[in-house]
Amino acid sequence: MSRRGPSTRATHAGLPAPEQGAPFLPGPVLAAPFHLSGEIGDVPGYNRDGNPTWALYEQGLAEFEGVDVVLFSSGMAAVHAALETTLRPGDVLVAPSDGYRGLRGIARDHLEPRGIEVRLVPTDDAAVRAALPGATAVFLESPSNPGLNVVDIAAIARDTDAFVAVDNTLAGALHQNVFELGADMAVVSATKYLNGHSDLNMGYVATRDAAKLRAWRILTGALPGPFETWLAHRALPTYPLRLERQMANARALADMLAERPEVSDVRYPGLGAVVVFTLESAAAGQRFLAACELVIEATSFGGLHTSAERRERWGDDVAEGFIRFSCGIEDTADLLADVGRGLDVLRST
Repeated sequence: MSRRGPSTRATHAGLPAPEQGAPFLPGPVLAAPFHLSGEIGDVPGYNRDGNPTWALYEQGLAEFEGVDVVLFSSGMAAVHAALETTLRPGDVLVAPSDGYRGLRGIARDHLEPRGIEVRLVPTDDAAVRAALPGATAVFLESPSNPGLNVVDIAAIARDTDAFVAVDNTLAGALHQNVFELGADMAVVSATKYLNGHSDLNMGYVATRDAAKLRAWRILTGALPGPFETWLAHRALPTYPLRLERQMANARALADMLAERPEVSDVRYPGLGAVVVFTLESAAAGQRFLAACELVIEATSFGGLHTSAERRERWGDDVAEGFIRFSCGIEDTADLLADVGRGLDVLRST
């Protein structure tokens, strides 16, 4: 299966063996307790211990990651589980100062009070390397969110004895398998590209040794809903197709933006379908977003509808006119025309 193309793998990932008269993908198992007569065996007795719907989706995701996958109720639940099961008091964590702000919140409010030293550094090869001596774990986000900065994951993993985890939400295993680059763990928000329909929250951790993570999920109750899991699995077969169109739109948009005088600092590293750029002010950013008809002003990214927002409104350390733009699956010509009209508004005011 692993030698087949991405769409073939996605279409068949996590499906049970064929059974006469059975559906290709069984419906969600909506249960809290299960029949459990006599002694406890290998089957779950309670939904917190396991669910057949989770198991199928985890198997499907493992097709792309190449290691075990543990599903959680959100991307942040997955990040928290990854950190808490990896670090102990006295450990040293190197983490991005310019990455997703939720991780910095966990570091400030939960890790540091427990005696874990946190070294926050920019997503930059030299900065990360300078922070490595004595580190227990390195948490990378490449590309970073929202700045789309990248680091050489393979080189960092090769040159450190520290445990290396990567938030791979923006790139995804289709285009950046972090285990092939030498990482020990991947954290992904399945809310984004994998599901792609902007209708559920989900996350997972991929690792070669999942025992601690499964125990953490049982103890904390950070459980994905069976129906949401089934929806996410149902969306998996179209993931490569959606992402192919989204990335084509992102490449075309980045090229167009580079030629527009209203725009500066266009960034698109070619991983995922997020493009970032800067307009001259917050007011210009809001006028641009209001003038676009196809672009939904919303947070998050990776959905099949194009969306964008000014990230400074969330307190990110970016310019007021910094736009994070998530390309959807609209026809490229229509999307470019819509963005062009939005930028034209800035020239006329």
